[in-house]
Amino acid sequence: MAMRLRLDHVTADYQIGPVRSPRVLREVSMSLQPGTFTAVVGPTGAGKSSLLKVLNGLLLPQSGQAEIGDITIDGKSSKRLLKAVRKRVGLVFQFPESQLFAETVEQDISFGPLNFGAHPRNVHALAEKVIAQVGLDESILYRSPFSLSGGQKRRVAIAGVLALEPEVLALDEPTAGLDPTGKEELLSLLKQWNKQNGLTILMVTHDMESVARYADDVVVMEKGRAVFHDSMRKLFEDTERLEKWQLDVPDARRFQLEFEVRSGTRLPRVCLTEDELADALIEVGRV
Repeated sequence: MAMRLRLDHVTADYQIGPVRSPRVLREVSMSLQPGTFTAVVGPTGAGKSSLLKVLNGLLLPQSGQAEIGDITIDGKSSKRLLKAVRKRVGLVFQFPESQLFAETVEQDISFGPLNFGAHPRNVHALAEKVIAQVGLDESILYRSPFSLSGGQKRRVAIAGVLALEPEVLALDEPTAGLDPTGKEELLSLLKQWNKQNGLTILMVTHDMESVARYADDVVVMEKGRAVFHDSMRKLFEDTERLEKWQLDVPDARRFQLEFEVRSGTRLPRVCLTEDELADALIEVGRV
């Protein structure tokens, strides 16, 4: 059975040493269906990254609980239980390439599986599999990760998470700092894994163009609360709500709104891409 994620009235604090951020999550309840590509959006400090950390077991609920498949975690969960969660939910931090450390790419990718008990005889084949999965040549396994380009390092870091063979991949701003080509290539890979392999994707992003092009569903976080969780298209239907949450709209949707105001002609549907916009304009005889 595919694994479902569920949060039940989760409230969480975040503390590093003496620094404590109370209630980074406030009474968050939601269910994420398996095989979906969900974008998590909202302003800085809204609780987006904290949401991913709870689902990965890195941040424990102060109250409420999280269900990761058949595993339930709360504020008293054991290290053994949390380790099982982290194998199921792979977490890719923002700028994950900063965590590369080994002498070769293969050693870096192999570290996680070995730590989770994989047999050394099996990890080479696993490294070959995931390096191909992220679109890199097998020869790169024998190079130092520090000799690679920024985009290659990003892919290697993600390959290290994929090597754990998670059922869910949670990514915090995975395209941050990439050029437009690298960004498009990475997002296309994520969508491919989602569609072809049924991998559940949860992606924090500020880029609403990416949300429109790749996400099935959207979670909007505001002041630690999940204020919206529905389909991507429903999010972009309500422009007043988007303004309230200070969320941008894709270029095609912005053009549509301006066109409808200036022409007095309402297009038959919400348009989120250039192709959708062109089709709608043809339908109303404006092209």
